Amino acid sequence: MRRNVKADRIPINRVKLWEKAKTLPTSPGCYLMKRGDEVLYVGKAKSLRSRVVSYFNNSGKSPKTEILVGHIQEFEFILTDSDTEAFVLENNLIKKFSPRYNIRLKDDKSYPYVTINYHEPFPRLQYERRPGHKKGIDTFGPFVVGSNISEIIRILTKSFGLRDCSLREFQSRKEPCLLFQIKQCRAPCVQKIGNEEYAELLKMAVNIFKGDGDKTISYLQKKMVELSEAELFEQAAILRDYIEKLNQFLMYSQQKNAEFPPTVKDTDIINFYCGDEEVDIAIYMVRNGILLGHKNFNYTKLDFEDDFLGTFQSFILQYYQNSHDVLPKNILLEEYSLDFSKALNELFSIYLNNKEKEKHLLGLLELAKNQAMETQKVRLSNEESVYFGLRRLQELLNLKERPVRLECYDVAVFQGSSPTAAQIVFIDGKPWKQFYRYYHLTERPEGNNDFAMMEEVIARRLAHGDLPDVFVIDGGKGQVSSVTKILEEKGIDSIPVIGLAKEKMKSSQYQFKKSKIQKSDERLVIPGRANPYILKKNKSLFRILTQMRDEAHRFSRRLHHKKEQKRVVASWLDQVPGIGPKTRELLLKNNQLRPEALVQLSSKEIAELLNLRPQLAKNILKYLKTNLEHE
Repeated sequence: MRRNVKADRIPINRVKLWEKAKTLPTSPGCYLMKRGDEVLYVGKAKSLRSRVVSYFNNSGKSPKTEILVGHIQEFEFILTDSDTEAFVLENNLIKKFSPRYNIRLKDDKSYPYVTINYHEPFPRLQYERRPGHKKGIDTFGPFVVGSNISEIIRILTKSFGLRDCSLREFQSRKEPCLLFQIKQCRAPCVQKIGNEEYAELLKMAVNIFKGDGDKTISYLQKKMVELSEAELFEQAAILRDYIEKLNQFLMYSQQKNAEFPPTVKDTDIINFYCGDEEVDIAIYMVRNGILLGHKNFNYTKLDFEDDFLGTFQSFILQYYQNSHDVLPKNILLEEYSLDFSKALNELFSIYLNNKEKEKHLLGLLELAKNQAMETQKVRLSNEESVYFGLRRLQELLNLKERPVRLECYDVAVFQGSSPTAAQIVFIDGKPWKQFYRYYHLTERPEGNNDFAMMEEVIARRLAHGDLPDVFVIDGGKGQVSSVTKILEEKGIDSIPVIGLAKEKMKSSQYQFKKSKIQKSDERLVIPGRANPYILKKNKSLFRILTQMRDEAHRFSRRLHHKKEQKRVVASWLDQVPGIGPKTRELLLKNNQLRPEALVQLSSKEIAELLNLRPQLAKNILKYLKTNLEHE
């Protein structure tokens, strides 16, 4: 694939941007709108010149595009040989840069799979939610909710004596574990079974997922008879129950297989509904003739206004680019371009079903459209749309555009020791855990000082750039003022700071409620506003902000507890004779280092557990028995 790249610095002045755009070629390609080093938007065009010029002329544009243009300081463009290549390149650039003004894809829903990693010795059956697509790993599924696939894996593993332990446990074991003693594992870890025999057992177990489940059942029934003849009735009864559950699993799968015609055996059916303010997209997933369920995505109508079909097709490419599920062989759409069809096949080897030739597919498209429409109707009726809450926050803070990225901070400290903080990031009202951050804070001589610690967190956060649209602080006016002060000192006055605080209760109320303040008592502290905003007035905004605060509490306290535990453990390790600096560091990283558990073991068991010399293990046990048992 031939690509020509040209990138020039563009003056900030909008007229000069327009003049520069008029010099672009009329070839197909992609363009990147930038503010400094930040990529704001990635788009594609059949003619780069006409498309980019349209951003900077005076013709009518959507409010979202007007805001985008106000931020653009420069642009880059990349030529492609065809419109299809432009589709492919745009998809890759969006994945690479995650531009702020392209629609963002967040898919939280996943289905269960069974995977077998043949890179490992004596492979095992594993339950996976996001298996990916890797060589040397067989993947079966996805399976619908109700198939109880985790129990099926457990039954097959025990029935065929397959490895159940992790690779680390497998490689470190020198003697068979308890499962071998109770006839539920063939102990490949100590060569109680050879590779070929194990492979045959694994193959027989996997038949249950390959449509040859009858072979698996016949094998187990024969084994059950042998156990009965050997008068091992208890083991035979267990196997009988296992066979019954496996039969139920097979019957469930076979019944579901009859629901869809052969043309949609492995197909995603995708359609949308465009309402007054939002767009909903519904995806029905059919695999092996089974309707697994559906996924729903919703966006503001503004995200689609400039080029509805192009944005919709870009969403589909992003969806499959980020998917951890097994991809379909076909997808069914109501409308699409020829270039999109080619890009879909080039990127993912997915074909588009021809709905014109197969009229029975039109009913499935209508089903998906109705799903999108009804989902939007229910969500808006119950004020569950995240955009409903974010638009209200935009109004409260007098922002020019809807806030996209919110960051919430919480400090955890007890009696001045091991202070920590958490950074929680929500984008478009949903958590993005890849942006969560921990902060180890400085212990202060005065002990607990929430204001100073919050100032430290924010000062350190500002140094990393890519700042949020709104800072959310767990606290009242004092905490909000301290953060605002830091921003002003750094010359940042465009990012609002809000606080999430509980209602202050009157003394007459306290005797009745007494520490039973509910989440409905939440108040939003906004600088410049005389009275806090009562969050329960807007259910959507209430859900977003309280979820952020709860996440921040959980995240910061988890690190605080770990840090405090490490500090306490380190204090007694320093008292044990023979432990040097290197050994101390290694021990602190060991999750098994719990004094109350170690004191119950022998010195030999401690040595094996912590990988220590016998004398050092004796010193640890002696110290713990002397000190811990007298507390």
